[in-house]
Amino acid sequence: MNNVLELKGKRFVQASKTGGGGGASMNSKKIVTREQLLRLVERIGQIKEFWKQERKPFEGILISVHYNKIVAKSNRIAGLFKGKDSNYAIVGAKFNKEKTKHIITYFLDMEDLDESIELLLRTSDIIKEKFQNGIDKVTFEDKKTMDKIPFSRFSIAKSTFKQVVADVSYIEDFEVEMATRQLKQSIITLYNTHTDTKMLFKNIGIDILKSRILDNQTVFLDENQLQILFEKAPYLVSMATEDLSELSPEDFIQEYQQGTLYMPSPTIEPTIGVIDTLFDKRVYFGEWVEYHDMIDDNLPKNPDDYRHGTAVDSIIVDGARLNPWLDDGCGRFRVRHFGVAIGSKFSSFTITKQIKEIIANNKDIKVWNISLGSNQEVNDNFISAEAAVLDKIQYENDVIFVVAGTNKPSADIEKIGSPADSINSMVVNAVTQNGLSTKYARRGLALSFFAKPDVSYYGGSEEKYIKVCEPLGEANVAGTSFAAPWIARKLSYLIDILGLNREVAKAMLIDAARDWNEKPTPEEVALYGHGIVPIKIDDIVHTKEDEIKFLVYDVSEKWNTYNYYFPVPIKDDKYPYIARATMCYFPMCDRTQGVDYTNTELNLHFGRINNKGKIEDIKGDKQNQDVILDNERFFLLEGEARERFRKWDNVKYVAERPKNRMKPKKSYKNKNWGMEIKTNNRLDPKDGMGIRFGVVVTLKEINGVNRIDEFIKNCTLNGWLVNKIDVQTRVDINKKVNEDIEFE
Repeated sequence: MNNVLELKGKRFVQASKTGGGGGASMNSKKIVTREQLLRLVERIGQIKEFWKQERKPFEGILISVHYNKIVAKSNRIAGLFKGKDSNYAIVGAKFNKEKTKHIITYFLDMEDLDESIELLLRTSDIIKEKFQNGIDKVTFEDKKTMDKIPFSRFSIAKSTFKQVVADVSYIEDFEVEMATRQLKQSIITLYNTHTDTKMLFKNIGIDILKSRILDNQTVFLDENQLQILFEKAPYLVSMATEDLSELSPEDFIQEYQQGTLYMPSPTIEPTIGVIDTLFDKRVYFGEWVEYHDMIDDNLPKNPDDYRHGTAVDSIIVDGARLNPWLDDGCGRFRVRHFGVAIGSKFSSFTITKQIKEIIANNKDIKVWNISLGSNQEVNDNFISAEAAVLDKIQYENDVIFVVAGTNKPSADIEKIGSPADSINSMVVNAVTQNGLSTKYARRGLALSFFAKPDVSYYGGSEEKYIKVCEPLGEANVAGTSFAAPWIARKLSYLIDILGLNREVAKAMLIDAARDWNEKPTPEEVALYGHGIVPIKIDDIVHTKEDEIKFLVYDVSEKWNTYNYYFPVPIKDDKYPYIARATMCYFPMCDRTQGVDYTNTELNLHFGRINNKGKIEDIKGDKQNQDVILDNERFFLLEGEARERFRKWDNVKYVAERPKNRMKPKKSYKNKNWGMEIKTNNRLDPKDGMGIRFGVVVTLKEINGVNRIDEFIKNCTLNGWLVNKIDVQTRVDINKKVNEDIEFE
């Protein structure tokens, strides 16, 4: 087995994007006609009349654009509404039922509608006179044709005319969205109308307590308040979910075995945070758990309230001894436990507010386990309020949440429940001892796109249950709640003992689970995520003798973050390898943007450097590469970029497929390989500044030769500091660092 290598010392170089965006670009599959423009004028007029007659509780208006495809940021409206600033007026985004088109909601002034009508009419006048059959992309890009038009006579600039035509080529319709009525107490997210929440509700006739406001857009309403809101202003509701009042069920096999196991006192073991039901201090490992009861003293508590939380803690502290078949080699961990729920009943709104407070007051803990989840299915068009809070906490703090993938409460519930739709968290589904999906496992994806769950692990089944310690003794259990703590153990080991950052630690687990499985089926991704994480930590921090695995990490500050100094060993002037790379990062997210939830996209390119100084990407990804094919600039549709290259996903996996007959790759003048991280932002360019990323690269020698020593030598000669992830050495260092020194 080879050690995984950590490369340090040669920082990635930061480069800004050069050149402009190239001006307006028209939809090549559409012809823009005068009739289409006049129909949109009529629709805007109808929406104007609607808002004039509506007694709305805010200044301004809401309007939704139904696009005719999934649109890239560059194809959103940039001539109508507020022109180039229209992107900043977006307050919501979702897909149609078929998930083939964008519906994007804008918050505007009435004057913006008047100006848009005027622009559409002036544009239609030009089309009527000059383009009776409409404008297609060829005509649109014909400079001679455009230069002949006397734009001043029509009181419109050429650039504005072209932008309006481009806008219309992507627009199907305008509408005012009305939310589906909610009947039970719910967490409601409002469109951002730049109005104070309390004042907004007061104008509607709802007196809301400050404690019921999570942030300026998200509130908790009871049935009566909901009725008033949906009667008076249903257009205000961007998202609505019932307050999660039940914990997704687990299988508990109540065969208690009394007995006291010997447990030494904790010393320097890392601490994992647990947010769960209550904990019983009387169990044999009670000394290992620092317990904080967050439940109101006036609420009644019964013995069942202590079972789930205590069982989860037993896996984190002593899981390997309770389950020898799952001995991961990670040792024991301490727990700081926060009891936030009693039994199976709880308010997710209350818990969400508590989680923010808990993390703020416990900055020393890096890994947090949350095995609470909802019976309800997640929505295809927006992230749950609970998951959004977890994502925000992880963007702002150097922590990672491990979240259970939730269990089926009944046969008709299939999709995962909140907060398993958290994009930045490590979401864990459960498999049987034989590595098959369990009967209780629910499936992703999140927002119809993000691979949730991230990974799978052993959660117990009739085949072989997970042994835990509950207040009454040992019990056999099954559920995603009992798969997640094992992953929390591994993450804490990588972060707190081996000293890796969370981006690299997450990437290592996902890379180990995925291995060389380049194309799992959609069914596999929905149930297993990237795959099943190996049991032994040694199988994660070591690799096969015919493989070189190395880690790099840095920070994205500009559009292109690159490093061209990876000296991959050569044999007969060729590279006898296939390669893969896994990258993780924790982006800022914006729940109000709906399906366009992640603000920042980091696009990974890795491969040889050709004679033009460009990276020959191992996946063949041409995004952001300024590539010209057949004398035409390469163009990739947004939908295809999302499907093929996981655009906007915060986990990137790029790989070559192993084949029966593999040929070595030719080398170029530059014998190094390169890596580029291209950064794109949906809204504010500053969103992507300072985002850390971690990449795990694996090179597999196609002839089975071990070339790691040559790679280490080459790296050293190229100025890299090469650290072997030697477990025993790192453990010894961790002990020394945490030693108590007594001064005489």
